[in-house]
Amino acid sequence: MITEPDAAAPGRARARQIVLRSPGGALSLRLPARALLVGAVLLLAAAAIAVVNLSSGDFPIPVGDVLRSLVGQGDPGTDFIVHELRLPRALVALLVGAALGASGAVFQGLTRNPLGSPDFVGLTVGAATGALVVILLLDGSGGQVAAGAIAGCVLTSIAIYLLAFRGGTQPFRLILMGVGVSALLEAVNSYLIVKGRLDEALAAQVWLIGSLSGRGWTEVTIVALTLAALLPVVLHYGRHLNMLALGDDTATLHGVRVERSRAVLALASVGLAAGATAAAGPIAFVALAAPQLAARLTRSPGPGILPAAAMGAALLSGSDWAAQRVLPDNDIPAGVVTAAIGGLYLTWLLAREWRRGR
Repeated sequence: MITEPDAAAPGRARARQIVLRSPGGALSLRLPARALLVGAVLLLAAAAIAVVNLSSGDFPIPVGDVLRSLVGQGDPGTDFIVHELRLPRALVALLVGAALGASGAVFQGLTRNPLGSPDFVGLTVGAATGALVVILLLDGSGGQVAAGAIAGCVLTSIAIYLLAFRGGTQPFRLILMGVGVSALLEAVNSYLIVKGRLDEALAAQVWLIGSLSGRGWTEVTIVALTLAALLPVVLHYGRHLNMLALGDDTATLHGVRVERSRAVLALASVGLAAGATAAAGPIAFVALAAPQLAARLTRSPGPGILPAAAMGAALLSGSDWAAQRVLPDNDIPAGVVTAAIGGLYLTWLLAREWRRGR
């Protein structure tokens, strides 16, 4: 990649930007320098937390030995613990956090609302419904549960879009329809758990909380392929988010195909949320908090997709570390930690918006 600074417009202050170009010049990506720096720092922080997770546990391993194992120079015992027992979980935390962060950034950009995230508009609840149907009614497991979660998320998103469509889609209608559909599906989920057998209901409840325990290379593959397929699409069409935030008429005047851009971004964001939920269950609040925290660090007017993805990876990796260390000899689900952190964040966010009179 070739980097070059973007010249500031004469006569007015402008944030320094960097243009990343492919060698042939066919692809380019313009990023504010501060956003690029913040994203790099967050990625390093996420990687550092992941290394700490790999080194700690019932059998502590020095960080140096972990790093040697990762580059193929470890002893057989260390390689087994790192590669087979701990690395899949650490990678799922990083990738799921990144997918949720990017998905949340797109949703908040589309809805122009800091509460617009897959958690609040019912997508993760729909994914949970699909997974519960497979677990409790079809006696499925593993890949079948993941497929059910993806199907549930996609069908829920289609239902919300169709219910909110009235000659176009408006952000407030999407959020209101999402909240309504979410409440309905929560009731369905509770009914399915009540009617299920005790052992199945317990397994389903653990999945509903969101956990990284026991995740393997299958889950890594699911979320990695999801990111590889959809993150480039989100980055390409994400350039239109700022124009869409100015209103449909203004965006149209600037050459943005409003409904097409909004539909592509929404579908890609739904896919990211579905892949993340299929791999780890409905991890709460990461998609809500990561974009806003990243925006505060980058000082940008809207949630940047790459910084939000990096923040999501750092948040979920840190939450997984806390989930394994908060209670001695008791590995609690990571979703419990993210829910606790997210609850505090949501309280602060609502109080802040209330003080602003919004």
